[in-house]
Amino acid sequence: MEIVIIILLAVLVVFFLWDRFHQERRWREQSELLSKTVGERIADTTKVFGDVREKLGELTQRTEQIQDVGRGISSLQEILRAPKFRGGFGELMLERLLANILPSKNYSLQYIFNNGTKVDAIIHIGEKKVPIDAKFPLEDFERILAAESEKEQAALRRQFVSTMKKHIDNVAKYILPDEKTFDLALMYIPAENIYYEAILCGQAEAGEIYTYSLDKRVIPVSPNSFYAYLQAIVLGLKGLHYEKAAGDILDYVARLKKDLGDFEEDYATLGGHIRHDANKYDDAGRKLARFGDKLRLTGEASVEKLTAGSSETPSQDE
Repeated sequence: MEIVIIILLAVLVVFFLWDRFHQERRWREQSELLSKTVGERIADTTKVFGDVREKLGELTQRTEQIQDVGRGISSLQEILRAPKFRGGFGELMLERLLANILPSKNYSLQYIFNNGTKVDAIIHIGEKKVPIDAKFPLEDFERILAAESEKEQAALRRQFVSTMKKHIDNVAKYILPDEKTFDLALMYIPAENIYYEAILCGQAEAGEIYTYSLDKRVIPVSPNSFYAYLQAIVLGLKGLHYEKAAGDILDYVARLKKDLGDFEEDYATLGGHIRHDANKYDDAGRKLARFGDKLRLTGEASVEKLTAGSSETPSQDE
């Protein structure tokens, strides 16, 4: 009995040791697999961190570029605060817009009228002119936007309306029919947001400004609406070109008609000369034929007949 128990214990011990051996082997394999997986994950993570670090470097560089652009914009804003530079910038925008759409012969910059008045630009349409002003009282408008209370804003809007009316009156002075301008002038506002806020935003003051400008025959335009005006002007210029071309063709046809009349007259004269020369030619031919006949008869006649004929000739002539 004891031997059986010892054998059973021995078998259990062997089975336990065998199971422990295989379990350690499985743990070792799992540990190696886990170490390999962790190593791969660490490598991937390291690569990701490297890519992130590289992207962060690029982002830092882009941020510096954006900061440079921001400083440049700030500098530009500071420059444009001065009325002289801001006016020059508006005139430059106007010049670029005109140059991109119209032929150079159809517009003039800083045009001086005969009375000495100078306007920012003129559009030539045939013999007529459209004056354009590119200035705008931006300081008063900026004060309205910076107002902290509605009361202050209302007071500034009234002041802005007064300033705009004076500016519209100045633009209206460019309407000079005696110098072949149309009965209107364009007031160019070089920013869409300012055009909207100042002219179209629905405020009572904006409506008053718009109505006053139309009464003075001054048309306020923004870059977009001015582009539409220019496209219409281009179509008008094409119509004038076609009209001029048609007039040139009619003049050419009239010249051809006159040349044809002159040719017909010369042709008739030449025909008369040819008919006269033909008659002379026929007369000369008949005389030549008669002379030939006489010459032939003379050659065939005898000497006696010739002597007799010559003695009778005076009597015949008588």
